[in-house]
Amino acid sequence: MGRPKLLLLDEPSLGLAPRLMDEVFATLKDMNQKGLTLFIVEQEILLSLSISKRGYLLRNGRVIKEGSASSLMESRELITSLGGYPPY
Repeated sequence: MGRPKLLLLDEPSLGLAPRLMDEVFATLKDMNQKGLTLFIVEQEILLSLSISKRGYLLRNGRVIKEGSASSLMESRELITSLGGYPPY
């Protein structure tokens, strides 16, 4: 595949066992740290944000919150989307 600068991923965790999800995301994090830009669309919000610098929270196809991964982890919008439970 050469040396791409950008990798687009749609639901990379879909259908994977939790252990495999962790392995996939650890690999993605490593790739990102080596300079590859990742654009991930994912329902596993916390896992995605754990390897991200920036994120966008969507509801019904619209951006309802954007910012650094750490600020999104603490946002009311994210907590609401998780059923009212904080992500930690």
